[in-house]
Amino acid sequence: MISFKKFQILFVIFLSTNLLNSCSGLPKGGDGSLTDPRDRVKKNLEEGRGFRLMDMNKNKGGGVFEFASSNELWRASLDIIDFMPLASVNYSGGIIITDWYSTDQNSNESIKISIRFLTNEVRADAIDIKVFNKMCTAQSNCVISQKEGNLIPELKQKILRTAAIYEKQKKENKKKKKKF
Repeated sequence: MISFKKFQILFVIFLSTNLLNSCSGLPKGGDGSLTDPRDRVKKNLEEGRGFRLMDMNKNKGGGVFEFASSNELWRASLDIIDFMPLASVNYSGGIIITDWYSTDQNSNESIKISIRFLTNEVRADAIDIKVFNKMCTAQSNCVISQKEGNLIPELKQKILRTAAIYEKQKKENKKKKKKF
């Protein structure tokens, strides 16, 4: 009778030899048509399957996030809601969620704000803001609802204006640096 430990060792050896043997049947050159490595590299680059280290900074499209302090919308949002405690902040996920906030401790009403970033560009449809209202009649009896009204457009407008100012300052600083 083989012990469990010996069985494990034999099983690992069996798997590794089968994996190694299965790789040996591949044609040289990947698809079999190109055997010269330079030709394969050229073909892969033409098809967009390869990359070059020097080209990594050229594509700053969607999915590539700049550092948080250089994103004007992010900075403006944090500056506008800086009086509120933050519950969750995820720059790569593009979301800021505040904790419940009340103007005074005796109040039975508090709000929570969620700001989602849809793009890095400063434009009207770049952010999605939701405000939640919590009304409590007792410590354990609370009702939470999404708040509608003037607060959302006011927040959005203030964030966009502040972000536009930051963007203008950033462009002016770049111009100054180019002159020197």
